[in-house]
Amino acid sequence: MEKNMPLITIFTPAYNRAYTLPRTYESLLKQDCKDFLWLVVDDGSTDNTAELVKDWQSRDNGFEIRYIYKENGGMHTAHNTAYENIDTQLNVCIDSDDRLADGAVSKIKQKWNEIKDKGYAGIVGLDADMNTGKIIGNGFPDGLIETTLNGYYAAGGRGDKKLIYRTDVVKKYPPYPVFSEERFVPLDCLYLMIDQDYKLAVLDDILCDVEYLEDGSTKNMFRQYMRNPKGFAYSRKLAMHYPQSKKRLLMNCIHYVSSSIISRNRHFISESPKKALTVLAIPFGAALTWYIRYKVKNA
Repeated sequence: MEKNMPLITIFTPAYNRAYTLPRTYESLLKQDCKDFLWLVVDDGSTDNTAELVKDWQSRDNGFEIRYIYKENGGMHTAHNTAYENIDTQLNVCIDSDDRLADGAVSKIKQKWNEIKDKGYAGIVGLDADMNTGKIIGNGFPDGLIETTLNGYYAAGGRGDKKLIYRTDVVKKYPPYPVFSEERFVPLDCLYLMIDQDYKLAVLDDILCDVEYLEDGSTKNMFRQYMRNPKGFAYSRKLAMHYPQSKKRLLMNCIHYVSSSIISRNRHFISESPKKALTVLAIPFGAALTWYIRYKVKNA
């Protein structure tokens, strides 16, 4: 690794977000620690994202800005591209409509120096609503030092969290799959695989201010189910390999059946890691499919 390589790559997938990207950029300028570089992965934007980033690259920012353009393929493919091109020790995704919290890089660096030799996959911190300042979901239990991401949620945790991963760990796992004519695979597929081998060190601090638009998010998710059934089926199959509870396993089977019906996959039983339970879940999966189609139609 180069002597002067920054510690962290902050990567931002962007698709036609030139109108929000400036606040992400401004939040990076405000960081009191500049031990990072910013990687913008342009996922086929047709607005002026490229010109905007080029202008920022010409300035004396105190940190390097890298820009990669790719054909539109969805958030997960932008993550694939980022991971292929990251060469710093750590990486963290900051979405194109979010802001890195003041002092976040300093806090991450301090925490990393404390735990870097303890075998963690990285660090998990908190997101906050940029309009209210309130933590998204809930915080960490008092005294929690380490956790897996899914272990946190299984214990009652809620809300998106900020994930800072070791780059060498991320690169051990397969990239997100790409399905023809689909633009979405749940990002937690990668995190679930990492959870099987590593824990995360807990940083009980707000690292990112996010635009949390709860109104309308459910409707959008139903549309995602309809538009990207193969991506969702992939995530459900992966989750069936690592069941956290019998209830969760059954729910994954039901959703897997539903996504398979939507994608018209006639081989979904033979492809399932839990064939018997998948067969039992067919009536419930069919009912869920009807409900999803109803919600999308009446949205």
